[in-house]
Amino acid sequence: MRDYNETLQQLLNFGLDISQIKDIDFLLEKILSEARRFTGCDAGTIYIKDGNWLAARYSQNDTVNTQLAPHRKSVYSNITMRVDNTSIAGYVAATGNQLNIPDVYHLDANLPYSFNRSFDDLTNYRTTSQLVLPLTSMRGETVGVLQLINAMDAAGQVTSFDGNDENGISYFAVTAANAIERAKMTREIILRMNRMAELRDPKETGPHVNRVAAYSVALYEGWAARKGLEQDEIDRTRDILRMAAMLHDVGKVAISDSILKKPGRFTPEEYDVMKLHTVYGARLFPDVYSELDESAAAVALNHHERWDGNGYPGHISLATLKPLPGYEKEDGTARGKKGEEIPLFGRIVAIADVYDALSNRRCYKEAWDPAAVVDELKKDAGTVFDPELMDVFLDSIDTIRQIGTQFPDDADAHA
Repeated sequence: MRDYNETLQQLLNFGLDISQIKDIDFLLEKILSEARRFTGCDAGTIYIKDGNWLAARYSQNDTVNTQLAPHRKSVYSNITMRVDNTSIAGYVAATGNQLNIPDVYHLDANLPYSFNRSFDDLTNYRTTSQLVLPLTSMRGETVGVLQLINAMDAAGQVTSFDGNDENGISYFAVTAANAIERAKMTREIILRMNRMAELRDPKETGPHVNRVAAYSVALYEGWAARKGLEQDEIDRTRDILRMAAMLHDVGKVAISDSILKKPGRFTPEEYDVMKLHTVYGARLFPDVYSELDESAAAVALNHHERWDGNGYPGHISLATLKPLPGYEKEDGTARGKKGEEIPLFGRIVAIADVYDALSNRRCYKEAWDPAAVVDELKKDAGTVFDPELMDVFLDSIDTIRQIGTQFPDDADAHA
């Protein structure tokens, strides 16, 4: 029997923890992890509701994940389903009813929903018990579904979810739903800033910035694991990095259409103007009120610097655009930042941005072959890109490619 005071403390701690998380992707992962820890279950999936659809945003499975290499984690499956009574999660989203199912393989044939066993067949996993809850905010809006799988007893055997799990997790779900609403608002503000850039430059799409952000987080996590950083620091940093990476090209709103939308190659003078999008982006965050302000400015300013010092804009004053004292080259321009003079976030986003640009179709080019993209980036390790981060990138390429499928350029891909 779960101790009441212990349960209350867990729920209070959960509410405090998630109130400090701003990014929705990190928040969803945290909610799923904490819900599984609270109920002691083996696996789970968290879905987000988008109109009449549910999209699986994060999945965790301890049994399946033991097959992965250290510091690797599976990316959520690219699963969508309609909000209706035919699937378990769809039924919960459609009705707002909570389900506690002892064994999904022995459902009453008269029930409207059924269990999809395709994941079990693919992985040789055996789903048994499920506790499935609607994530309903205080405003009464269902924002998603939390699906917990295979409760485990003290001996490590699969069992049913008990009544205490149901009662505690119901409060948990309301707290999570309200946090999701807040995080969605933050994400929407960021996406609106990017949509302003997209109106000016069609290459700056929502899927592009989401992919760059997700790649950046994966790279950071791999780098941090190599450095042996504490998990709390990793969690806090990736929360900020994801949002900052989404704003890497927001400065393009200040570039003239005659240059930004030019179909042909830039003249040297036009290219010099185009380079200033880095400075204009950093200027959008002149007053550092938070780590996000500081990080967004650093990413915008530095994601076109090169490891060998031949990038841009270099060591310049944001106010005057002139070289900082001591950083002038012979021709009077600013010396580029070199090596670790470039902030870590800038070095990370540089790799993520180029990888995505080469991997996807643009109005002026087709997508490159995946192997050719990797070869190109590998060739530029130590000149354009941080060689250590490139090692992390190559080690994480399967995860990176899987992330790319989660944000297709076709907005109607799930329809």
